[in-house]
Amino acid sequence: MKSIDVSQAIGMILGQDLTRVVPGETSGVAFKKGHIIKAEDISLMRSMGKNNVYVMEFGEDQVHENDAAEQLALLVGHKELLLSEAAEGKVGIRAQCHGLLKINTEKLFEINMLEGLSLSTLHNNSLVCVNELVAIAKIIPLVLPKKTMDQAKEICIDEELIHIIPFTAKKAGLLITGNEVYYGIIKDKFEAVIKKKFADLGSVVTETIFLPDDENLIAETIKTLAVKNDIVFVTGGMSVDPDDVTLAGVKKAGADVAVYGTPVLPGAMFMTAYLGEIPVIGIPACGMFSKVTVLDVVLPQILIGERITRQYIASLGHGGLCRRCESGCTYPHCSFAK
Repeated sequence: MKSIDVSQAIGMILGQDLTRVVPGETSGVAFKKGHIIKAEDISLMRSMGKNNVYVMEFGEDQVHENDAAEQLALLVGHKELLLSEAAEGKVGIRAQCHGLLKINTEKLFEINMLEGLSLSTLHNNSLVCVNELVAIAKIIPLVLPKKTMDQAKEICIDEELIHIIPFTAKKAGLLITGNEVYYGIIKDKFEAVIKKKFADLGSVVTETIFLPDDENLIAETIKTLAVKNDIVFVTGGMSVDPDDVTLAGVKKAGADVAVYGTPVLPGAMFMTAYLGEIPVIGIPACGMFSKVTVLDVVLPQILIGERITRQYIASLGHGGLCRRCESGCTYPHCSFAK
């Protein structure tokens, strides 16, 4: 960095933001740091009181902050991501599709251990929408050693650091069990909730079947629904009461129960089973009344084809207690199950 007369700065890189203030009209940055100074800029700079400016000179082993930010964003980005124009050493990284954000947290840590690099992201497994900001690549100094970018390339050479797995439309069958609902003693509230949650992810519930608490009927219906759909939802009868036979029906259908019971509240009695490759999702009563449950956390991963394991569910215990915010739910923009 050096200070020179503006008349001598043509073709050089501006090393500072220059703010232009016109009382009652405007106030803002007229020339951004990193701007290549042109002959036509000189008169405006002088009118702003800038007879001298800071300019930057680079050696072959140095990278300008904007160039470095662009390089970093390209290194960690993927085709599902949109990159903003570099400004002030910063590039915004946005989602190009509706899907599930995947962050390689080990590589993210390595990048941020490099002096002068800053990469901030949303949480791994965040549900993201089109054009949502998912990360920012930022360069801390004005000038970065080229060797630092070489180190970043080595970190990202064999695996993507940030990518988004887009949702594809799936079909689901919904089985609602329970004598109370089947015989009309109480009105069902599950169907509308499950249909909306599924539709919000770009998929559809193709049919809803109501059954009494009969494990044989439940088993046969699960097998029938699994033939015609990508997912089977089962609601009701998920507790440990003697009359609750839904879990027994799932097992009788031949499904392998991966998880029954979670350290996520609401959602303690949640179940995930697999009939061959078809997920069978057991939703407890909280699914009717709570805006957010463990289903909201797990369903996006099921939609992209990830298999839910006991180990994964156990890991959700840290952060798995919903605050039930009185001021209004902001999920997924909160700490729940992260």
